[in-house]
Amino acid sequence: MTAAATRPYDLIKRLIDAAGAAVALVALSPVILITAVCVAVNLGRPVVFRQPRPGRGGRVFTLYKFRSMREVDADRGRITDEQRLTRFGRILRASSLDELPSLWNVFRGDMSFVGPRPLLVEYLERYTPEQARRHEVRPGITGLAQVSGRNAVAWEDRFRLDVDYVDRRSFALDARVLVATVSSVVRREGISAEGHATMSKFGEADA
Repeated sequence: MTAAATRPYDLIKRLIDAAGAAVALVALSPVILITAVCVAVNLGRPVVFRQPRPGRGGRVFTLYKFRSMREVDADRGRITDEQRLTRFGRILRASSLDELPSLWNVFRGDMSFVGPRPLLVEYLERYTPEQARRHEVRPGITGLAQVSGRNAVAWEDRFRLDVDYVDRRSFALDARVLVATVSSVVRREGISAEGHATMSKFGEADA
């Protein structure tokens, strides 16, 4: 799709994202508060995880999520994701409740409800020109790759799906992704990659 063809879609989608995030933040405020308390009790502070992530055009923003892991503590043998992820953290990730603070990113315009997931800043220099096209749109809380297997999808397939979304993005596709996301969360599919507590790092395994 050309830039001119997607401009009305991108503008309307941004308005829907902002309005939807505002409504969700208010409507889900009790759930957000209860989840924050549970994180504080089970994992301590800080309750919210903050990390720089690249967004549209590669512009870096601060991603907000609820913490799902304990802090790194070499003395106690807590270094890898497997060692830091608790039972509570697994439940938080499986239910996607850890994503609730990202609604603020959607409201601000850093993210969208649907789009390629924002990955690590260090990955920017590892992308091929084709893979880098995933940054032509705002990253999303959920996306085509996520409803196709979440963290269980190999990196090459993940990037192919991300670029496919960029090329085919539409309100109909967004609606299908959102419906599929609910189904994926309910069935708790693809929460982790094979052999990993979460997912392998791009460039170290199957990239």
